Amino acid sequence: MPYSIMIDAGHGGSDPGAVYKGRREKDDNLTLAMAVGKILSENGIKVLYTRTTDDYISPFERARLANEAKVDYFISFHRNSSPEVNQYNGVEVLVYDKSGVKYEMAQNIVGALGELGFREIGVQARPGLVVLRKTKMPALLIETGFINSDEDNQLYDEKQEEIAQAIAGAILGTLDQQQGEEPLYYRVQTGIFRKRENADRMLYMLQEKGYPAYILQDGEFYKVQVGAFVQLDNAIRMEQQLRDDGYSTLIVTK
Repeated sequence: MPYSIMIDAGHGGSDPGAVYKGRREKDDNLTLAMAVGKILSENGIKVLYTRTTDDYISPFERARLANEAKVDYFISFHRNSSPEVNQYNGVEVLVYDKSGVKYEMAQNIVGALGELGFREIGVQARPGLVVLRKTKMPALLIETGFINSDEDNQLYDEKQEEIAQAIAGAILGTLDQQQGEEPLYYRVQTGIFRKRENADRMLYMLQEKGYPAYILQDGEFYKVQVGAFVQLDNAIRMEQQLRDDGYSTLIVTK
């Protein structure tokens, strides 16, 4: 069976979240959450949502929805805010504690967003947050920049698609490293390098073109791969698209 993830767009309805110059956090959260969920779904993940419209849902209800669905992961999308305008900027991911796969995934997400130009604040433990405390599965809360930072908003607006690809790629890459023999995923490999910087270079090019690419370290080698598909046909279609773009490819299962 494929992995399942509950995607949670923070705030909504009567709760706008942070607001800056008419910009409402709840809207940014929903846009990014839906974009990431779409990419994950296209790559073989079973995706569920706490909300897909502008509705208010309490934090306890969000956790309850995830627990009742018995999903493998819970990922909540938010934007940060500071007391003063343009006081802070950067991305961080919040977790219940700094342990296990959730911590690894959080680090990968922060690093992927840092590659797009965001300042990396890091991963913070916030055991008091309801959606992290009450969920029974690994849970993360992504703070994608400060909504009252003009610098972060410019990045957020100019690189919306790349941000979604970066987050989805980090999630897929982490899941790929965690899986055992089952479930089996087909991935399209575009390169294998001894030097990390060469793998990074190819990763950046792929992500700029909108591919859900990520890097897997295998011993002394760095493998650049795209997607994680349950169905071989989907991997073949991705491979053809990459070849049409000029990449040499190989379908692999690890």
